[in-house]
Amino acid sequence: MYIERNDYLDAIRKRQWNGRIKVITGLRRSGKSFLLFQMFRDFLIGQGVSERNIIAIALDREENRELTDPGRLYHYLDTETKDSRRKFYILLDEVQYAISKEELKNKDVPPRLYGVLNSLLAKQNVDVYVTGSNSKMLSSDVMTEFRGRGDEIEIYPLSFREFLPASGKDKEEALNDYLLYGGMPLVLQYETMEEKAGYLSGLFNEIYFKDIQERYNLQKGNLLEDLTDVLCSSAGSIMNFEKLANTVNSIRKNKRNDSISSQTVKTYAGYLEDSFLFSSARRYDIRGKSYFASQEKIYPSDLGLRNARLNFRQIELPRLMENAVYCYLKQNGFLVDVGTIEKSIPDESGKYRRVQYEIDFIVNKGMYQYYIQSAYSVDDEEKLRREVYPFSIVGNSFRKILVTRYSLHPYYDEEGILHLGLADLLLGDYLSS
Repeated sequence: MYIERNDYLDAIRKRQWNGRIKVITGLRRSGKSFLLFQMFRDFLIGQGVSERNIIAIALDREENRELTDPGRLYHYLDTETKDSRRKFYILLDEVQYAISKEELKNKDVPPRLYGVLNSLLAKQNVDVYVTGSNSKMLSSDVMTEFRGRGDEIEIYPLSFREFLPASGKDKEEALNDYLLYGGMPLVLQYETMEEKAGYLSGLFNEIYFKDIQERYNLQKGNLLEDLTDVLCSSAGSIMNFEKLANTVNSIRKNKRNDSISSQTVKTYAGYLEDSFLFSSARRYDIRGKSYFASQEKIYPSDLGLRNARLNFRQIELPRLMENAVYCYLKQNGFLVDVGTIEKSIPDESGKYRRVQYEIDFIVNKGMYQYYIQSAYSVDDEEKLRREVYPFSIVGNSFRKILVTRYSLHPYYDEEGILHLGLADLLLGDYLSS
């Protein structure tokens, strides 16, 4: 199935021959290889580039195992691009396979792969594009190891705007499927719930957990699974690692006689986030203009993976909807925090007490900033009042948006709050003006 992902393709096209390494990161099976090896390759050929000038190597395939040695990889690419009269495009897929476990342990010495890529940049007749599925090995090292010559493009699972036309269903039916099965591209190839669930569950057991355990030589593989279950179950809840460790230990005591420290849980959670399975939003004190220490919300990067990991037993629609809004914001390049604001409220005796209110998302991109509340429904005046009340005490002019699951049409109320249905948000451009 060919799913158009033109925003990502445009992002790559704009970076052609910019003198930097194009680093395409993201969750495995989210479409990086298809974007680079099919869509971008087809674009190049359509622009008249000869197939002989496109060198594409998938380093996670058995036939390319020898090229996971950085020395052999460089020798091969150097030989193939000797003709300085021709321009070559080098496309390398899953380059973390060219970084050894020993290199990962030695944090003082950069992996040889980075030297290979920097050496390729010195060649005037090559344009280099790589994909990788671990941010510690690529994304966070781009600016340091590539000395400012790396250019990152992060790929996410399908947005609803990409998912809808590919699903062949009407908007509401497709949105229900999206909330249940998520946006991993290959999900759309399966017909039944059993097939979709089997595919999504298999990604954890056959790819994600194995990748992390092998890459970091983990001795507590079962902890990774237990922690994943807890993070999926508590998606969108305020977490700290002490609380998270207590929850994990309460689950494990019925199965294993060992206790896990909060530091170990933090380390393992970092592995999951580095592999793009989860993402976090920090709590921000709006009045104090500062972040809370060690408090954040953690969201799965894909709703289908989250639901499959929990065997489709915890289909809590308000939680799924909030997660969908978060993923939409990340997919569209917004910086996302969780807003907190306090107000003194008189009790029945006239004494004042401080009450803390939450705004689900504070989002920023360039000159734009928004406050967003996600509420599955506000079917009576009291529910509506509770949801929008935090907006009234913020005291600034930034745009405020209330997203509900169903809304007949977008509209502004008397307070200037924009009311949107979930589908309107996911399909529209309401956050760009």
